[in-house]
Parts: sequence; C-alpha cells; structure tokens
Amino acid sequence: MKSINNFLHGAKFDKSAAKLNQLPADEGIEVAFAGRSNAGKSSALNTITGQNKLARISKTPGRTQLINLFTLDSERRLVDLPGYGYAKVPERVKQHWQQLLDSYLNQRVSLRGLILLMDVRHPLKEFDQIMLEWAIHRDMPVHILLTKADKLKNGPARNTLLTVQKELAEYQNISLQLFSSHKKQGLAEAHRKLEQWFFEAPKKSPLSNGGLTEEGQDSGN
Repeated sequence: MKSINNFLHGAKFDKSAAKLNQLPADEGIEVAFAGRSNAGKSSALNTITGQNKLARISKTPGRTQLINLFTLDSERRLVDLPGYGYAKVPERVKQHWQQLLDSYLNQRVSLRGLILLMDVRHPLKEFDQIMLEWAIHRDMPVHILLTKADKLKNGPARNTLLTVQKELAEYQNISLQLFSSHKKQGLAEAHRKLEQWFFEAPKKSPLSNGGLTEEGQDSGN
C-alpha cells in the first residue's frame, strides 16, 4: 500500500453537492472536515493532502455553500462540509446550509469519522458544541484540529490543548491535537488519524480518548 502521505497527495476533486441526493453512492469510507468559517478548513485540507489548490481558500470566510467531495480511490473520499459562522448571507441561505449539514451528518452511512477544526484562540464555540453533541449522539469518532497554532506561543497553545482536553475528557470517542497549516505542525499526527479511519477496521468498543500525544505537545513535527 502507498504511504498515507502519497495516498492523500493523490486526492482529486470529484464534485460539489447542494443536496444530499447529488452525492455519490453512499458506500465506501468518507472522512468529513467541518469547522466554523474562519477556522482554516481549506488551508488544512490543502496541507494534509500536500496540494496547494485542492480546496479553494476564500478571502471571505463562509463562502463555501456546498458539500465538496475529493476522491482518494474507488472506495475512499474526503468531504469538505460548508463552513458556518461568519458568512454574510441571507438567513434563508444559512438555513439551507444547516439543513444540508444536518442531513449529511445524520444520514450518510459511509461517514467513518469527523475532523473538526477550531481556531486554537477561540475553541469550543457554539457551532463546535453542536457538532460535538451530534457526534456523541451518533457515536461518531471525532478528531479535533486546534488550528492556527503558530499564532500562539508554545505555552499558551499547549495550555489551550490541555483545557479543551479536560473539557472533553469524559467522551471516549474524541481525540485532539495542535495543528498549523502554515508551519505544517501536527501534520504527521493528522495523517495517522486518517490512516486509522481509512484502513483499519472500526473497533467494536469505543475508542479511548486520544489525549495528548507527543506531537500534540510539541511545537512542530
């Protein structure tokens, strides 16, 4: 098998969907990326796949209104879910995004895990809490990327990591790490999580909290 790095580097844009019935057949394995519209989701997707323009980076947060799918092979996909939070759009458009997101998360059988991105300077906002509550209800594994870690010094960034970990310690299916697209901090750790979800059989018992890993505590790879 290819290394996970080369495997992800082969990601190709497949299609965008405005409705659930526009998605590919609900089979195989999907890992979805979700986050508030200023959390750096597009940058993280590009860094993780080793591509500069796979996910479009908009200067106006929240412009992504569709579910974007990226094919890895015939059975595996990355899914970029609409950002939410700061978008200056009509309320009816926001409601459509929310309904689309809710339908995907609750109905998509092929969804194996959720990468939830939070700005390390502003974690656990209302949208983040809603996403976590949904995942806990569905017993869906979540891996949190505390993004833009390069914006803080090592001490404050690690303190935030510890605070969020403590806040979520009671949940067994949630792991977290520091991440910086600019510095490529935490890239290997994110790759390991994706490799686990894409290529390892799901465990019958709940996963233990990933907690702090060596990379999660360090300032870089």
